[in-house]
Amino acid sequence: MVLWKIERLLSKTWIISVILILQIIMCQQGFCEITADPKFSAPIANHTVPVGREAFLTCNVQELGSYKVAWLRVDTQTILTIQNHVITKNQRVGITYAERKTWQLKIKDIKESDRGWYMCQINTDPMKSQMGYLDVVVPPDILDYPTSTDMVVREGSNVTLKCAATGSPEPTITWRRENQELIELPNGTFVGTVEGSNLVIPRVKRQHMGAYLCIASNGVPPSVSKRVTLIVHFPPMIAVQNQLIGAVEGRSVVLECQSEAYPKSINYWTRERGEIVPPGGKYNSNTTEEGDYRVSMKLYINPLSHLEFGSYRCVAKNSLGDTDGAIKLYKLPPNAVNHLEPTDIRHRNHNKERKRGKATKHHNHQHSAAKGGSSIDSGNSISSSGEFANLDKRKEIYMENDDVYDSSAKSALMMHATISTLLSIAALLIL
Repeated sequence: MVLWKIERLLSKTWIISVILILQIIMCQQGFCEITADPKFSAPIANHTVPVGREAFLTCNVQELGSYKVAWLRVDTQTILTIQNHVITKNQRVGITYAERKTWQLKIKDIKESDRGWYMCQINTDPMKSQMGYLDVVVPPDILDYPTSTDMVVREGSNVTLKCAATGSPEPTITWRRENQELIELPNGTFVGTVEGSNLVIPRVKRQHMGAYLCIASNGVPPSVSKRVTLIVHFPPMIAVQNQLIGAVEGRSVVLECQSEAYPKSINYWTRERGEIVPPGGKYNSNTTEEGDYRVSMKLYINPLSHLEFGSYRCVAKNSLGDTDGAIKLYKLPPNAVNHLEPTDIRHRNHNKERKRGKATKHHNHQHSAAKGGSSIDSGNSISSSGEFANLDKRKEIYMENDDVYDSSAKSALMMHATISTLLSIAALLIL
């Protein structure tokens, strides 16, 4: 009887052991119903990813038991994955997990449309979930429209250069000149850069001409830029530094003018009667560009004979107009040194130059009448060396009494000296 009881007890123990072993095996295969209370061990970290890269969102779960983990797109309520299975048809989405504790959502080749909230969910009752945000940043890109293209304007008009760009975050736009020169603001100040989508230039000047860079940046590399060229059209203007040049016969001399024009001008030299100075022989003309719109004109004459003395004009023409500047080349005694009368007269157009020439001739005539014109009309000879000596003395008096004369007296004295020189030249030409 005792043995029977022992055998029966052993039999029950064996059966229980077998059942426990089977339960363990079934649980390992995921078929058992073990009571569990799953929870999240850490929040989902938000991520910021540049467009085109890969993004990873991680969900950490403890004591999952027989429950399942799913990833969803919140704004569209789209189920992306359940456990280790990808549900969405988006081939860029994948899932990885480790030890039924870490579930990582992977999105390849990130697009701007992937920006938003993502949810990690456990199918408990009630459901447990947490969310993480995926931010997608986009480097700046400058739009072809309404961004300005190269512009051609007339001097004095109002100009606005425009630049538009996209990107995330929204780009900031900076303007600067390509040649590193400063930008003049409407209030007259000069700065190296200007921020804003529009660069306003009121009453544009020729100095504004050149290339401008519109630079867009938002902290996401690379920054981008676009080149906008501003072309300013204006008629020619000529500046003559020395309108009176004295030279010795048999020697060489250089006549020089500065011309500014855009479109670029045609430049040449003429004599008193308008005939063009021919290149070659005694004459050699040279034109040197000094920037986008400035030109230096030089006429070399070597050697000088009595035929080369007289008036010369440097001429500049473009499609907007023409102008010229006058230079008087007079003869000096053989023992003198070539002499320049420094002036700085700018000729803006041909009509103004003619009016100025008529006024000068009228003034010289009145001056000769006041003097009586005896030295020329009576036929008395004038010593050119004595006349230039007197001119030198007048200049010396002017310099020695610089502190005595006021500005108006100085101007009158210099005008007198210039007129006397012209009279001397005229007398020499007549003789």
